Amino acid sequence: MDATKAGLADRIGYGKFLLFIAGMGGLLYGIDVGIISAALLYLGKTISLSLEQTSMIVAAVLGGSMLSSLVAGFFADLLGRKTMMIVSGLMFVASVGLIVISHGFVPLFIGRLLQGMSGGVIAVVVPLYLAEALSAEHRGSGSAVFQFMLTVGIVIASFAGLYYTHQAESAIAAAHGNADLIYAAQNHAWRAMFLSVVYPGLIFFFGSFFISETPRWLFRKGKVEAALASLRRSSPEAEAQRQLAEMQTLADEKTKGEGAKGGGSLLQRKYIIPFVLACLILGLNQATGINSILGYLVVILRQAGMNAQHATQGDLSVKMLNCVMTIVAVALVDRKGRKFLLMIGTGGIVISLAAAAFFFHSFEAKRLDVMPAVQAQVRGNAVDVPLKTLMAGSASGAPTSVTVLYSYGDGEKVATALSDEGDGLLTIHPDAAAPKAPLVLKRAMYGAIPSEQTGWIIALCVALFIASYSAGPGVVVWLALSELMPTRIRSNGMGIALLINQGVSTLIAGLFLPTVGSYGYAAMFGFWAACTVLYFAIAVFFLPETKGKTLEEIELGFEKKTA
Repeated sequence: MDATKAGLADRIGYGKFLLFIAGMGGLLYGIDVGIISAALLYLGKTISLSLEQTSMIVAAVLGGSMLSSLVAGFFADLLGRKTMMIVSGLMFVASVGLIVISHGFVPLFIGRLLQGMSGGVIAVVVPLYLAEALSAEHRGSGSAVFQFMLTVGIVIASFAGLYYTHQAESAIAAAHGNADLIYAAQNHAWRAMFLSVVYPGLIFFFGSFFISETPRWLFRKGKVEAALASLRRSSPEAEAQRQLAEMQTLADEKTKGEGAKGGGSLLQRKYIIPFVLACLILGLNQATGINSILGYLVVILRQAGMNAQHATQGDLSVKMLNCVMTIVAVALVDRKGRKFLLMIGTGGIVISLAAAAFFFHSFEAKRLDVMPAVQAQVRGNAVDVPLKTLMAGSASGAPTSVTVLYSYGDGEKVATALSDEGDGLLTIHPDAAAPKAPLVLKRAMYGAIPSEQTGWIIALCVALFIASYSAGPGVVVWLALSELMPTRIRSNGMGIALLINQGVSTLIAGLFLPTVGSYGYAAMFGFWAACTVLYFAIAVFFLPETKGKTLEEIELGFEKKTA
């Protein structure tokens, strides 16, 4: 009896440790996405970056994730899920070190790219590990822990951003205009934000050495005894034997089927439906704009009318809501099912994005083109003019701004003058990297500054977006990725689906600043809303319910539909 209790305690203890380490992987993925948001407030003030370069710094994490997800499945099959988790932890720690010591665009970009590559491996391997290591009864809630910890990672990144933003703003105020002290405060702020998140990376890296390889990977490699030993670490003997027998039965059926049909290609008819469905869900998941909204949230709220302090507070509040709603989703995913949560979530996303697009349009549509007036103020390849002089004759009593899109040589930049901030001076000077390049003015818009109230209304729209995303797509996407893919194509299929996922995300993040600079935020939010309408339709009409089914049962269900 004592041995039975000891065995149960060991299994429970190991199960908690397994979820903790897997959860730390989700934490790192969330940090990858969230840490850049507040850092953008100071990054461009200490390192000369164009709009395109800033977008590339944000998108580098997504691009790196896209690159690594393409090969992560292959290496997960070749080397094992556990080994690739160790590799991803090492890449994350190395990326933080490179970013912190960066003093130019290239090393900063490479550091962010490496950070993204770590996230891409994590996004493929950790959900894959959980799907193959957990029982059918616990796979939904267990896999949802990954998404929950992802949201915790975003919140931790936001806390770090808020803390160091407060420090920086206090130091800037105390500098009394001293340029060197202001630069030092801004430079320290963004570097400290990145350095503060290295510790969970170290925990994930070292902790991954102490988990077992998944039983299904071991079984596929012919290591039957090792697979059984892995099952015994988390399941009673009878359940371990039953799962092993189920794997053997499916393997025997596959062998017979491949002998008759000539192989297990990804393009077989029985694999195409689940593969395409998973790819559509993964692609549309990013077409909601989730990563761009999280990555640029502070910038979005600033443009909506908030000051820097309130924007970082709103950023933190929204991301804490993300965390809370994920807890709700974890509790519901094995009770209400994947399909129900995805329908509710995508419906809420459509409403919130459409509302945000409406409120942005309400003040963006009233802005005036003042390109001739700005062009007339160019003196010696530069512009130095107070807003009140530039807009002489304007009868508006409300605070106003002029935003100018310009370039010196390659790369676009934005200059903004606010009538209620300092002397409202519009300043455009040549970049030190291209001091003789001619000034090219591309767009100049004048209009009222949105009120703080408008900023909070848009923050509420974003909050509804985050709540809907967390309760639906945020949790379901990882389950759909691992559950819909049949065993034989799971690792490579997940890699391809995540490649599409990160490709869409990278494209959107890279185009975000240039697009809103030319067409406004309303256009971007409207585009995301239109994409999510398609996502909602797929959830309603095509997604099967998979709760309570083993991976083998789900796979057999798709085979019957294509028989």
